[in-house]
Amino acid sequence: MINVVVADDEPPAVEELAFLLAKDPRIGKIHRASSGAQALKALDEFDVDALFLDIHMPALTGLDIARVISRFTRPPAVVFVTADEAQALEAFELAAVDYILKPIRPARLAESVRRICEAVEDAAEAPELVTVDQGGVTRMIRRDDITHVLAQGDYARLHTKDASYLIRVPLGDLEQQWSEAGFVRIHRSCLVAMDHIGRVRLQPGRAAVVIGDVELPVSRRALPNLRERLESHRVRPL
Repeated sequence: MINVVVADDEPPAVEELAFLLAKDPRIGKIHRASSGAQALKALDEFDVDALFLDIHMPALTGLDIARVISRFTRPPAVVFVTADEAQALEAFELAAVDYILKPIRPARLAESVRRICEAVEDAAEAPELVTVDQGGVTRMIRRDDITHVLAQGDYARLHTKDASYLIRVPLGDLEQQWSEAGFVRIHRSCLVAMDHIGRVRLQPGRAAVVIGDVELPVSRRALPNLRERLESHRVRPL
């Protein structure tokens, strides 16, 4: 099921669209917003897969909101719901999933929900990208290419098989954000990607993980958690 935000500065329009969406079994939670600011607040507070936006809202318009969320790493799908045909080209330039004209027809809305479901599925299958700076040039790298991360003060150095990149994010923040993606802390200054661990070496008073040609020490404090996490990945100590 997909969770959505419905944003329109006219309350009857919000309630009508929410009523129609609630009839669709593919729709989960429906969050209502009467302004662009409330729509952005809902994105911050809730897990949202898609937004249904009126274009002509005061202050922050629907197009303004689409521009803001286009900068997100994984932006939610956007559907514009409006009586104005003239903005369709700009809407699709902002990667809108759909553009529905008022008055809303239930069959047309159902088609829009289908497009959202496809977009959400495609986004789930797409690799997570990380923005890095290399020699003054900004580029994107795949998170699943990162083998391990080393702390450098308030920065973190991301290591892949071929290169490394310094980003302005503390290691502790990455640990929280990437834990579900299979990254585990092996001592206070290192995270490793479990999918890249080739071996775990256990010796009296010493433990280490081996990733390619790199051997990384494991602290005694981190070892129990590492053992538990590796069970699901079937990496055995050697």
